[in-house]
Amino acid sequence: MKKNIIILLALFIVGLTACEDELNQVPISAISSNGFFTDETGFEQAINGVYASLSSYPERQFHLSDVRSDNIYGVGSMGVRAHEPVNNFALTLATNEYMKEAWNTNYEGIMRANTVLDNLTADLVPDDTKRNQFEGEAKFLRALFYFDLIKYFGPVPLIDHLVTPAEALEIGRNSVSEVYELIISDLQDATQLLPTSFTGENIGRATSYAAKGILARVYLTRSGPALNTDGPCLGTNDYSNALSLLNDVIGGPFDMLDDYASTFDLLNENNSDIIFDIQYQKGGLGVGCAYPGELAGSAYWRSVGYPYAIGLETKDVSFDLINSYDTINDTRFAFNVQMGYVDESNGQYVEDPVTIKFSRPDPATWGADRFDFGINFPILRYTDVLLMKAECILQGASGTQADVDKIINDVRNRVGLESISNATLNDLLEERRKEFLGEGLRWHDLVRTGKVLDVMNAWIPVEDVADQMRKSINADHIIYPIPQEQMDVKEGLYSQNKGYE
Repeated sequence: MKKNIIILLALFIVGLTACEDELNQVPISAISSNGFFTDETGFEQAINGVYASLSSYPERQFHLSDVRSDNIYGVGSMGVRAHEPVNNFALTLATNEYMKEAWNTNYEGIMRANTVLDNLTADLVPDDTKRNQFEGEAKFLRALFYFDLIKYFGPVPLIDHLVTPAEALEIGRNSVSEVYELIISDLQDATQLLPTSFTGENIGRATSYAAKGILARVYLTRSGPALNTDGPCLGTNDYSNALSLLNDVIGGPFDMLDDYASTFDLLNENNSDIIFDIQYQKGGLGVGCAYPGELAGSAYWRSVGYPYAIGLETKDVSFDLINSYDTINDTRFAFNVQMGYVDESNGQYVEDPVTIKFSRPDPATWGADRFDFGINFPILRYTDVLLMKAECILQGASGTQADVDKIINDVRNRVGLESISNATLNDLLEERRKEFLGEGLRWHDLVRTGKVLDVMNAWIPVEDVADQMRKSINADHIIYPIPQEQMDVKEGLYSQNKGYE
């Protein structure tokens, strides 16, 4: 898909975009009348446009999940940046740029998926296999966008077809339970419609295994304790459903790599640990990634010889996380975290713990500027599938303690750590924390397991040496506020999330 994704640029030329300032599901009638949806090629380009709405997904997961969690201490020294109110649990986040981006970009993707689904017919795409693929991809991606929305905002407007602006102004927020119905239905359809694999330039597209893995994650999240009645966890006890899907994926053509670092190697992309990722390509083509530049500040990038201006500030890895690593034996530590660097501007060593998993001092990943890195970003890894299986068993699905211990020890032994026995949910969460640093999973892991309030309220008073964070958090902070611009579109259409009124 590295080559195929270049076609994405054509979509912006013909105008397949969503309004940036309001929820807009306007039919793309101009595209249809101009002959855009007349054959398989048009639909393939449109599907690529749906994938394009994932382009900012890594930055969003980092800022709204990792920075929000105990993985990152995001208090800076260069003035208040947009990530700091997220880190600090500020109540003024309705006007924060990351809220706006999360809402608008996900609904942009939903609009694009709805455009494909509303136009897709057997007359226009007679080939059953291709037509099923397009439908499966559109539904998979629409489900992914809606899943992202409910994890961050709770109840959101549910729109499964194209509507006019006037119609959109009459659609209020649906319950999380109602949105889950569409998410689960879309992913169930995708498991049947999508192939098990792709070859050649189509590698990187969603497969039936990806749909099963994400659906398992959906079931796990829905099953979590409902600490916030508007949050993503409903206490539905779907662990057995999740386990069945995870076992299907485990029976597929996937495996953990012997070397942790090789999973993220530019020369080893789409390896056996990758079930679904976002494909990026450097070279000034408009399809590169900005995420690595968000992880580390300008001084770090200067220290490794990066030739372009970045002007960002490092969001420090928390000392609590650093201290949780076995820094001698766990090979993940040196690959994931760099404790400091020499500032090229003054020759002084700076202790500034940087997440370097995707911010490698490797010119092979660097493109034309800070928006043009060429490294892929994993959304679902096989290692995650294994650890989610252990989580299901610990939460009461069928299986034994020996099954749990084997999974966790396979992950630990792979990175140089000794085996443990009688592993608990807390042990599992600590392993996930170290394994998936920088992949945007930590906050969601804490929420779905019901640990978020206890963990964060123990972490804040110890880590917050600058005394910038809220002293403690409550269930209201599990989700974010609805962006203020959405609240202003039509008075009374939406109510603001509790705690942010």
